[in-house]
Amino acid sequence: MVQTPTMKTSVVERFLRYVTCDTQSAEDSKTYPSTLKQLVLLDALAGELRALGLKDVVRDEHGYVFATIPATTKKKDVPVIGFIAHVDTSPEASGAGVKPIVHRGWQGGDIVLPDDPTAVLRLEDNPELKEQVGHDIITASGTTLLGADNKAGVAEIVAAAEYLVQHPEIPHGAVRIGFTPDEEVGGGTTHFDVKKFGAFCAYTMDGESRGELDAETFSADSMTVTFQGFNTHPGFAKARMVNAIKVAADFIQRLPKDRLSPETTELREGFVHPYVVDASVEKTSVKFLIRDFVTAALKDKEALLEKLARETAAAWLGASVAFKVDETYRNMREVLERNPEVVECAREAIRRAGIELRERAIRGGTDGSRLSFMGLPTPNLFAGEHNFHSRLEWVSAQDMEKAVEVIVNLAGIWEERA
Repeated sequence: MVQTPTMKTSVVERFLRYVTCDTQSAEDSKTYPSTLKQLVLLDALAGELRALGLKDVVRDEHGYVFATIPATTKKKDVPVIGFIAHVDTSPEASGAGVKPIVHRGWQGGDIVLPDDPTAVLRLEDNPELKEQVGHDIITASGTTLLGADNKAGVAEIVAAAEYLVQHPEIPHGAVRIGFTPDEEVGGGTTHFDVKKFGAFCAYTMDGESRGELDAETFSADSMTVTFQGFNTHPGFAKARMVNAIKVAADFIQRLPKDRLSPETTELREGFVHPYVVDASVEKTSVKFLIRDFVTAALKDKEALLEKLARETAAAWLGASVAFKVDETYRNMREVLERNPEVVECAREAIRRAGIELRERAIRGGTDGSRLSFMGLPTPNLFAGEHNFHSRLEWVSAQDMEKAVEVIVNLAGIWEERA
């Protein structure tokens, strides 16, 4: 049984370089990837992987970088596994001019970020920090996000690839690597070619706390409820105008106030969430996120919204309503339950790293949700990132090292069990 000792790798040095590259994606772009600046880092990563001696390195026309760590085992039937991370950062906070700061041997207390003294990483607001005393905490300087989401995962995968190449005595099968654009704007898997990737399963390195394993997500739909009114000159509107804005406002007012919303639910409770209103007198649309851990329960929530909307339209003479539902992603558990070894190998890899295993159901989704239903079972592993999309984002250097160790362990465990 291969037991990898605690290791020192290039992960921190790589991470500090990667975060200085602005890779922010864009919501309203018509291109893929949504911003050309993502390609700068993707091209650089392809070059680094070639320099490390990886095979089949390619950056395709969509920006995806794929590569292979060659097998070292003599066994012929070792499944090919993969590791995936996204390079883009959130549009919610600036990713330009990131200045990473390493707070070495942090001993507790608040961390004031120097470029904006109002940006304070407060211990009382960040309970996860209590586990990090003595760690090297990495933050940005206060005016940008850090980019640990998901450049921590990128750095961990490259550092693990380097370690495996430098230690051919560790027997493992072929390991595939994938770096993707546009995850933050919902496009990370749009052009992902599962067949070309060529793995039996994969692991996204995009989770939070040390030891975390995410094998269950929400199932998700989006729903657009559109009210049709009638517009005319407001000076001559009596008994003629039907104001769709007012109809929609009435509808929103009818939503449950003590349940079924993000602000009233937790743990395994689902919700309906109005998050965009496109309003005019003639036509007003309300867009909803529909979430539940049980896929069939999405239909119940959509039926409730349709009932409330039809009752609202009936209460406004001359108004009508239409509905559009789109599937977003599904609970990866439905696929992973049919492939239990994918999760069990991850559990064992975390245990061998000497850290506490933390399994949870994500109140959200990952690229692994979509990839699992595209034929690539893909749970999510911790990368150490915290306070995503925020100027208060942070990561522990020691947690990143542990994530590298888990990747290396996984490569060995799949070979052992073949």
